[in-house]
Amino acid sequence: MLSVYEGFFSGGARIVHSDVVLGLAEGGQSHQVLSIHGEVHREATRQRMEDDPCYRSLTGGGVGVASLGRTAGLVDGSVAASVFSGPELAETARAMAAADVILSLKEQPLALLNQGGLPRRPVVVGLHRSDPENQGPALDELKAAISDGTVVACVCCAESTRAAYRAAGIPDEVLHVIPNGVDLLRFRPDAAARLAFRARLGIPAPAPVIVFAARYATMKNVPLFLRAARAYLAREPEGHVLMCGAGMNDTNPALWADIEVAFGADRHLAERIRLLGVRRDMETVYAGADVVALTSASGEAAPLCLIEGMMCGAVPVTTDVGDSAEIVRGHGFVTPQDPQAIALAWTAAVAGRAEFAPALAASRERFSRTRMIAAYAALLDGVHMEAARLPTLPEPL
Repeated sequence: MLSVYEGFFSGGARIVHSDVVLGLAEGGQSHQVLSIHGEVHREATRQRMEDDPCYRSLTGGGVGVASLGRTAGLVDGSVAASVFSGPELAETARAMAAADVILSLKEQPLALLNQGGLPRRPVVVGLHRSDPENQGPALDELKAAISDGTVVACVCCAESTRAAYRAAGIPDEVLHVIPNGVDLLRFRPDAAARLAFRARLGIPAPAPVIVFAARYATMKNVPLFLRAARAYLAREPEGHVLMCGAGMNDTNPALWADIEVAFGADRHLAERIRLLGVRRDMETVYAGADVVALTSASGEAAPLCLIEGMMCGAVPVTTDVGDSAEIVRGHGFVTPQDPQAIALAWTAAVAGRAEFAPALAASRERFSRTRMIAAYAALLDGVHMEAARLPTLPEPL
C-alpha cells in the first residue's frame, strides 16, 4: 500500500490516517507514504515534515516516508499547485509502481495522482470533511478520478461526510463510512497525569478547566470560542481556558487581535487563557481538563478532539456541525452558536462531569482504534482482491 499526503501538518485527518496506516502495518500489511510537501507554512506555523508527530510515529513504526520536497504555504482546503515537474512525476511513478493499492489522504493529492503517465493502480480516498464545495479544485479532481475508474472507493469518517459528498455528485456506491477511532490505551482518564499537568501550569486541582484543541482556521470559529471564554471566565472566577493546536500560540498576531476584540475592557480575564500551541501529549491535556469544547461553524465531520477528550473523561460541548451532535449524544452538550449559551453549557458540563462518567466509560468500544483499523483492513483487502481478479490494464505510454 502507498499513502499519498498533501503534507505533514497539524490536523485531525492526518492523525487519523497516520494511525490507520500504522495499525495496518502492525497487522502485517506493507505500507509506504509519499508526501507532496516536505514543509508547510499555515496557521501562522512553520511545520517541517521531520518535526511532525505523525511522521515520527510512522517512521518509528517502520513505515517508510518520502517527500517530493516541496515547500509551500497552503490555502485551507486546496493544494498550492497542480503542476508537477518531470522528476516529481518520476518519483511518484516509482512509488506507485511498487504498490498494489493507493490511499489518498483526502482528495487534494489527486491533483498529483491524476497526472497522465502514472501507473494504473486502484485508489481509495479518505474523506474527512463535510464541505466538499469548499475544497477548491479537489472536488473536480475526485469526480474525474472516479469517472475514469482510478478511484474505486472513498472512506467517509462520518455520515455527514457521506451525505455531503453524495449531494455534491459523488456516486453512492463508492462511499463507505468508517467512523473515527482512537487508541483507548492512550486516551483514558488518568488522575495522576491530571494532577501533574495542572501543577505544571499552576492550575489548582479543583479549578474548572476548558480545553479547545483546534488549528487556527476560519472553520473553527475562534472568535466565537473567545467570546464564550470571556462570558465563562467572567462568571467563573476560578475557571481556566486552554487553547492548543497550530496557531494557538504567542507568536500568532491574528489570534492576539481576536483576543483583544473578544475581551475588550475585560482584557484582564484573558490572563486565565493559556496558549499551548501544538502538543504531543494531548492525552495529558485532555485528562487535565473538565470540558473539551468545539465551536466550529462548518467543515467538521467527526471531530477527533471530541472523541479523544471524551475518552479521557472530559465532557464534550460542541456546536451542531458534521456528526458532532451524534458523537456527544448522551455524553455532553450541543449548543447554538451563541457565546452565552456556550458558556452556560461549559458550566453545566463541569457540574455534571461525575454524572457523565459512566456513559463515557460505557461508550469506549464504540470509539475504538481497533474497530476502525479492522474496518479499513477489510475494505482494502476487498479492493486488492477485486483488482487482482480483473484483467491487468496496460500502463500508459
